Amino acid sequence: MDHLVLEVGLAVLLIALVGLLAASIRTSVIPFYILVGMAVGPHAPHIGAFDFRFIESAEVIAFMGRLGVLFLLFYLGLEFSIGRLMKSGRSIVMGGTIYILINFTLGLLYGWVNGFPIEETMVMAGITTISSSAIVAKVLVDLKRTANPETEMILGIIMFEDIFLAVYISVLSGLVLSDSSSVGGVILSALYALGFMLLLLIAGRSAAPLLNKVFNIRSNELFLLLVFGFLFLVAGFSETIHVAEAIGALLTGLILAETMHMKRIEQLILPFRDFFGALFFFSFGLTIVPSALGGALWLSVGAVAVTLFGNFLAGMLAGKSAGLSPKASANIGLTIVSRGEFSIIMANLGKSGGLLELLQPFAALYVLILAILGPLLTKESRLIFRGLNKIFRWEKSKGSVHKRAE
Repeated sequence: MDHLVLEVGLAVLLIALVGLLAASIRTSVIPFYILVGMAVGPHAPHIGAFDFRFIESAEVIAFMGRLGVLFLLFYLGLEFSIGRLMKSGRSIVMGGTIYILINFTLGLLYGWVNGFPIEETMVMAGITTISSSAIVAKVLVDLKRTANPETEMILGIIMFEDIFLAVYISVLSGLVLSDSSSVGGVILSALYALGFMLLLLIAGRSAAPLLNKVFNIRSNELFLLLVFGFLFLVAGFSETIHVAEAIGALLTGLILAETMHMKRIEQLILPFRDFFGALFFFSFGLTIVPSALGGALWLSVGAVAVTLFGNFLAGMLAGKSAGLSPKASANIGLTIVSRGEFSIIMANLGKSGGLLELLQPFAALYVLILAILGPLLTKESRLIFRGLNKIFRWEKSKGSVHKRAE
């Protein structure tokens, strides 16, 4: 702790350097943040005279990482307001339901087949079900696919996942973090958490006119202080009633998205989201014991295979339900395959509940593989579809159409 500022400075500099490296090779920065945290954290290898473990103030950085989770989910809530969620079309609801049912069911089956207890199985299903909004959005922008016909469905599924995440973390928090061991106690805890969420959303939307007046402050300094105070208060209170603090942050974002100050909040909060969000992934790397990853290798590889199959199948069915072409439907499944921040949040929830330690290295390897593989699959989605189309004949090639016309 004597060199706290120096250690944080070194950590931030390392994060910036690996971020530049990731940008130069045009890939996701998330696995780089995690890897560099693993390389210099308290569990890093000690090779001869070389000791890479210079980060000793992991607790402080971990707290800053917790703030990163709050900012990430708060910003996500700002992006998807309550009103916007209510206006989601039938096709998005249908596509999102298909996606969640397939991937969540496969996650539960995978945990059950591998002999995990019920709580660990549910955490594992959560880890393997939710896509990374950050990676998916970045890939869509980088590849200039925002105007593609399937992009609306992709964003809709992500939005639907966020709703599922909010409900699922609340239920899982009641199961994993509740002191009660009875089924009735767990159900009551889950209902209590869901009731709190619904009450907060209803009250928040009704209070939009009042919030417009309260946040009508000219000074950016005072404005941010008020926003931060509101965010941390709701998130902290949520945690006291066994609702994950991350969901409290998400709910706060959804509420403030209903106000006339949403764009201003979004603009001012963006640097904090990026800075503390990077520290979140870095701090997650600090907690990983590299020597323990080998025990989760085949479990993670198997989960990746299951996720690739589930995502592609869900994308094809969701696209078909919306009347999209097989090619566009394939793009859906290959684009939303990346996993990231939400999988890590689920793993941390399992750690907080004292579940099997294997969940941490499993989540780390699983996220690393898909954070690297996901953007590559999206980039090469046309080539992949062309190869699969030769086998399954979803679409007739242009050549065959011309021959028939002749």
